[in-house]
Amino acid sequence: MQADRPQFDKRQVRRAFDRAAAGYDQAATVQREMADEIMERLDFIKFTPRRVLDVGCGTGYLVRRLARRYRRAVVLGLDLSATMLVQARDQTRWFQWRRRWINADAERLPLADASLDMLVSTATLQWCDLRLALTEFSRVLRPGGLLMFASFGPDTLREIRTAWAAADPGVHVHEFLDMHEVGDALLAQGFENPVMDVDRVGVTHANVADALRAIQEIGSTNLAAQRARGLTGRNRFKRFKEAYAAQRRDGRLSTTYEVVYGHAWAPVARHRRQAGGEVAIPVSAISRR
Repeated sequence: MQADRPQFDKRQVRRAFDRAAAGYDQAATVQREMADEIMERLDFIKFTPRRVLDVGCGTGYLVRRLARRYRRAVVLGLDLSATMLVQARDQTRWFQWRRRWINADAERLPLADASLDMLVSTATLQWCDLRLALTEFSRVLRPGGLLMFASFGPDTLREIRTAWAAADPGVHVHEFLDMHEVGDALLAQGFENPVMDVDRVGVTHANVADALRAIQEIGSTNLAAQRARGLTGRNRFKRFKEAYAAQRRDGRLSTTYEVVYGHAWAPVARHRRQAGGEVAIPVSAISRR
């Protein structure tokens, strides 16, 4: 991964998703499509897990779908935002014993080594240090366990990035992970037989305000640690709106999402030791609240 790629302030990321939690389900159309596509891809993988973790579960949409498919499995949902998990619990009344919720960071999973059969993640890796997250995914998956994921690629929000580039040189849009970067990182962590591909989803809006509001409602504000602090000047924001509006086609403004899909298998032969000072919690000990 490029050394100069913007990193994220995790406290600000958590706060952004806490604020977005109440209206997230209504706004997250692209994220639901990603989860639905993951479920369709699982149709072609003959695999029956007993313990599954959804990293970045949000309000629990994919957790609920996984629990319906794998009716004998324990399905865990993990998210950085505690407020998202409140929404997830409120929407999950049936078979509570098979669902457990964990408030934690994808880069520091509070689970024991080799404690999961499957790990899924949608729209989350772009918020992480890729190496740290994949190291943790490899650690908690049993040998031969399945990783399924969907993340955003570098063409995501390209229209907004182009408009900002015409208005101001600062960091206004995240630099998302290229498919080849993710593939190389998977191999570096020992994952086997990675399969990856890319899709593009376009969302249209009536005006600039609607487009920016839609992004904010899913928690995806500019949270790069290298972003400029303070308010954006009125003139710069005016130039941005003009540059974005100039991209209008057929009376609508587009926002592109490049989605990177992939799956891989945890290495069958490996010898890993717990890093000093880390606390690993067996799956059976996770709270059922």
